[in-house]
Amino acid sequence: MELENKNILITGADGFIGSHLTQMVLNSGAKVRALVQYNSFNSWGWLDSIDEKNDIEIISGDIRDPFLCKEITKNIDIVFHLAALIAIPYSYIAPQSYIQTNVTGTLNMLQASLDNEVKKFIHTSTSEVYGTAQYVPIDENHPLQAQSPYSASKIGADAIAMSYFNAFNLDVVIARPFNTYGPRQSARAVIPTIITQIANGIKTIKLGDTSPTRDFNYVKDTCLGFIEIAKSENTKGEVINIGSNSEISVQNTLDIIKRLMDSDVDFITENKRIRPQNSEVFRLVCDNTKIKNLTNFEPKYSLELGLQESIDWFINPKNLAFYKTNIYNV
Repeated sequence: MELENKNILITGADGFIGSHLTQMVLNSGAKVRALVQYNSFNSWGWLDSIDEKNDIEIISGDIRDPFLCKEITKNIDIVFHLAALIAIPYSYIAPQSYIQTNVTGTLNMLQASLDNEVKKFIHTSTSEVYGTAQYVPIDENHPLQAQSPYSASKIGADAIAMSYFNAFNLDVVIARPFNTYGPRQSARAVIPTIITQIANGIKTIKLGDTSPTRDFNYVKDTCLGFIEIAKSENTKGEVINIGSNSEISVQNTLDIIKRLMDSDVDFITENKRIRPQNSEVFRLVCDNTKIKNLTNFEPKYSLELGLQESIDWFINPKNLAFYKTNIYNV
């Protein structure tokens, strides 16, 4: 299904990945309706910072409200459902809110899409549902392990999404991106935390465990994966990883950033940043065979290229001003 002239709804469009996806979908010639989280500041999140916002129908609301979901899915061909609570440390503090948003909110969006005869529903999962790898690379058949309230909520959301395919034949696809990074990412994530602190001249940076490995993917590659999944006629009812099929430790990633920024910063471990032992996911590496077989997806960014583009964006004073580098974000 080509996206040109299609009516597309993107939930979570105000967020990191959602704002990039909104721009890319709009550039494909689609008509975009963007859901941003309602707030009293009249803020559209990261959509406020893009030039194309006047070409987007922006609606403020909350996926926890089924009446809103019913309204925003009217006359929509494709839903990209990204709205979610995603910070793992905050899920230790406020787990119920993750169930309300990630599970019940997804249920509301699915039912509204079914009622309004949406043609395709792409639900956003996460590689965190796999937990620490039992084998690598991780394919879509890997067991699911709820190692945090966040990952448990996403496992629940994935299950309810797939039930709407099995029970009601709604064209549902579960897109499961591995670790995405890039411009506009929250400072709660390790890559923007390091870049913004170095950019602000901090010489000693506090971190959690840097030994875990990740399959890091530049945000434009992740969004390309979403778009190729939407365009393919072979993805209905499928769970599909989006990743690079590569692996690097957090420590080695930080060393690359340090070199690219010509920095002499020191990294030290701070206990409050370390996840509970049974909650840490120590190894993630994506098997992207399935997405390549079912779609035309091919990653375009090497890690160094993506990191350099990220650094260039974060060190821009206008962008750096958004980040409070002296505060540990959960």
